[in-house]
Amino acid sequence: MQPLPGFRDFYPEDLAFREAILCRWRTMARRYGFVEYDGPVLEPLELYRKKSGAEILDQVYQFTDRGGRLVAMRPEITPTLARMVRARHRDYRKPLKWFSIPQVYRYERAQRGRLREHFQWNCDILGEESREADIEVVALLIDLLRSFGLGAEDFVVRVSDRGFWARFFERHQVREEQRYGIFQAIDKIERQPREKTEEALGPLAAPIFRLIDEGEPWEPVDRILAGLGARGLSAFAELDYRVVRGLAYYTGTVFEAFDRQGAFRAIAGGGRYDDLLERLGGEPMPAVGFGMGDVVLGELLRAKGKLQAALPRPEVFVVISEEEIRPAAVRLVHSLREEGFSVDYPLHAAKPKKQWERAEAVGARHALLADFRLMEGKVEVREMVSRRSRVVSLEAIGALLKTGARESEWGGESPPLGSPGEKGLE
Repeated sequence: MQPLPGFRDFYPEDLAFREAILCRWRTMARRYGFVEYDGPVLEPLELYRKKSGAEILDQVYQFTDRGGRLVAMRPEITPTLARMVRARHRDYRKPLKWFSIPQVYRYERAQRGRLREHFQWNCDILGEESREADIEVVALLIDLLRSFGLGAEDFVVRVSDRGFWARFFERHQVREEQRYGIFQAIDKIERQPREKTEEALGPLAAPIFRLIDEGEPWEPVDRILAGLGARGLSAFAELDYRVVRGLAYYTGTVFEAFDRQGAFRAIAGGGRYDDLLERLGGEPMPAVGFGMGDVVLGELLRAKGKLQAALPRPEVFVVISEEEIRPAAVRLVHSLREEGFSVDYPLHAAKPKKQWERAEAVGARHALLADFRLMEGKVEVREMVSRRSRVVSLEAIGALLKTGARESEWGGESPPLGSPGEKGLE
């Protein structure tokens, strides 16, 4: 039996890769002064009806629970953030710099770069209306990608502004109810033939494509690009009016990150959503943020060879020479674990040769030979890479493992594993 379409199994090596990404997300967010929050996987469907737009509602996993409530599995976390902040915003000093790494769900066609579930890094600043907040979140996005070793030749953040398009709509007398559909068409420009976009835009196609192709100065975007330039990040960002973001709640700055070669979907995207809390019945509060999924980022890092995630390996493997020694060996294992070491050992009787092979297979840094000397309060410690060994007292094992021994204190190289001279193998 396979998992459902668009869902993933995470085998240990897959989980190690995923956790390396999530760990980097947390590290970079905290470096920028953000604190972590989370919310429930299930929310009232009404939360997304008020805020996310028709496209998201079409993709929501939803059901009616036993209490008759319409429930949705979260397709994103920004509405949850808005709900939480609305409820307790007076308890926190502004601005809020919050981040979260939820698993989110959307029922859409599974394809490369887009699944029906993914982990998403969301970073938001709430209660700050200055453009410096916009610059801060874009800089964080850029620095996260740079931290993986990606350069300006690998990715770019395209910056635009919904306010620019609002002025365009006023000039061309576009009604409010028509605007969301136009944004949807502009958002899909690079993903569908130009003729299809022109058909969707109708008489507005010519002026819209002229603006996109020729560009036009817009002071709010110019300030963001200048702010990034002051941080030495100008090579990573550019103006691009094709970026409008498909979600209905954006009000100002919008931006998306793409690989330079155009081989992948958007790596990340976000913008300013100053009206969202008010639309949910709260007090007005400016806000800006972005989301980045693990799927496209993971594909990009694999393609570029920028992230090698190794499985965790034990610091110590205890080899038990004889079953009569097992009770004392297990006490040693437990003692080392209490000191904070990662320790593995054979769970059933096995020949020492097989145990040494297991120690190598799991990548243990050290192996301890628990033989007759253990009853005398001593144990042989072996460095698995150098094959050097040393006999130490039980009281000295912890210090030796933490700091290592001086070169002169190690014995000579032990015989190869499985050779006749190997202790405990005869």
